[in-house]
Amino acid sequence: MLQTPRCPLARRRGSCLTAAFSVFWYVVTALGITAGYHRLWAHRSYNATKALEVWLALAGAGAVQGSIKWWSRGHRAHHRYTDTDLDPYSAHKGLWWSHMGWMLVIPRRKPGVADISDLSKNKIVRWQHDYYVWLLILMSYVIPTVIPGLLWGDFKGGFFYAGAMRSAFVHHSTFCVNSLAHYLGEAPFDDKHTPRDHFVTALVTMGEGYHNFHHQFPMDYRNAIKWYQYDPTKWFIVACQWLGLAYQLKAFPENEVKKGQLTMELKKLKAKSDKIEWPMDSNDLPIVSWESFQEQSKTRPLVLISGFIHDVSAFMDEHPGGKHLIKKNLGKDATTAFFGGVYDHSNAAHNLLAMMRVGVLHGGLELEADKIRAVPPSQRLQIHHFAVTPALSPASSPLYSPVSSARSSPPPQTPPMLASPSRPAAGKSTDEIEVLKLDASEKL
Repeated sequence: MLQTPRCPLARRRGSCLTAAFSVFWYVVTALGITAGYHRLWAHRSYNATKALEVWLALAGAGAVQGSIKWWSRGHRAHHRYTDTDLDPYSAHKGLWWSHMGWMLVIPRRKPGVADISDLSKNKIVRWQHDYYVWLLILMSYVIPTVIPGLLWGDFKGGFFYAGAMRSAFVHHSTFCVNSLAHYLGEAPFDDKHTPRDHFVTALVTMGEGYHNFHHQFPMDYRNAIKWYQYDPTKWFIVACQWLGLAYQLKAFPENEVKKGQLTMELKKLKAKSDKIEWPMDSNDLPIVSWESFQEQSKTRPLVLISGFIHDVSAFMDEHPGGKHLIKKNLGKDATTAFFGGVYDHSNAAHNLLAMMRVGVLHGGLELEADKIRAVPPSQRLQIHHFAVTPALSPASSPLYSPVSSARSSPPPQTPPMLASPSRPAAGKSTDEIEVLKLDASEKL
């Protein structure tokens, strides 16, 4: 008797259904890891009803990545000892090690200690741990084989695609969180450790790719905080909240999140600032009397503006208004003229002028408004490093004098000479610059 061959369209339809079911089962088991193992049990970022806990425990077993207790213990150790020898999958040991090597090679040193006493008290976690092997077989191979086989006759496709191949994809998806998420992307919240944020990593890990945020705020149920960032695990948890299956979703205070972002932005600005040449700090400039300033102005083109003495020799021929405007203010206080009396100069002019400073006039800035005005625009928002220094007792300070009144201090016997107009080297802060002063014996 001749056997009627199966219709090619039916075979094609069965293959499409198997492929669709494989993707669906991939999402189910991946969420068992990301929403269950990771965000619920390892980090306790939200609470779940018993029904949701059971489902996530089953789905997580289908991912074939160990029990909840085993997985969470390793992950908590990873967060506690990030990038150290006690980190089970430290990124510093290489991309291959952090991806799979830590599972294939017995490490010389055991991972760091992590507390999982809370999980040991959870009945569902204990149940899943005790029956893990049976749950693994059921969720990873039996169900993915039986459903396609019974519903559209594709037992082999169900076992191979929805079972074995799907399991491999879930494995590498999770492994990418340990490897790719520590190598690819940016660090918008903190760069102390290796975790990074990147869309590609989020795409292959069900939203776990915003890893820099996660390591800074591990108890937040979100990995992505912007509405457009890809984080289906977050959307799943929110959907469960709407259905009454999840509650007490934890989110780190937005104000503190913004602090982390601002800190990194300021750090980048500081790096740019260090590559720019800045004027000498006023503390590094010599203090000069009015008489000495006028005397030295006879041999050098010096102008006084906002209490600072400027050597304009290199700029006289370049002045847009002509050399004569500068020449008539040599040896004089040109503050009023510079700040709008003659022409209200631009920010660029203020910044350029500050680079010509060679001295500070003694008693030249009496008013607070004058002191503020003397700061060039480019330095009003400049990023500085602050170092903690040991407290000094008055007697130990080199500036200490037993005479409390400044009036009783004798004036210097010889007037200090003006510094040469030198610029700090790029990449150096002003406190590292050696002030170049004219030799006292040199004639000006």
